[in-house]
Amino acid sequence: MQMIDVKKSDKGRKATRGFSLIELTMVMLIAMITAGFALPIVQTTVQKYRLKSATATAAWAIQSTRFQALMEGYPYEVTFAGSTGGVNPTYQIANETVGSSSFSNVGTSIPVSGSPVVLGATTVFIFQPNGTVTTSPASSAPYTFTIAYSGTTETITVSNYGNVDVTP
Repeated sequence: MQMIDVKKSDKGRKATRGFSLIELTMVMLIAMITAGFALPIVQTTVQKYRLKSATATAAWAIQSTRFQALMEGYPYEVTFAGSTGGVNPTYQIANETVGSSSFSNVGTSIPVSGSPVVLGATTVFIFQPNGTVTTSPASSAPYTFTIAYSGTTETITVSNYGNVDVTP
């Protein structure tokens, strides 16, 4: 039986370990191209989620305030207002308890979104204990206002009985 010397048989082979510079460059190139295609899609999706979040918050505030008026038995209002140009809007809930002649704030104003969304116009919804809704200044139902973010706008519509609908 003949013994093979491992050292002798490996002597002619070149030791290869790791990756060549060309292989690494190609992988980086493919990764950058993929990221280039994915980044705009991710940005658009994040913008849509931020707008949806702001409109969901506004719709929740409207429904919650209406519910409070029905449960407590006296008028409630929710005011949506933004700073100059409607940027960074907040909402404030107020009530008019029995024997009171004006609305009093309940808590402090709450941001509609953590993102710089834009409110179309200051809007006040007044909910009566019988379920009806009016606005200030007075307008006819259905009542609408808009919230925009990065060029996309959604419209929130409130019926005269507090049904909320959000449309792009």
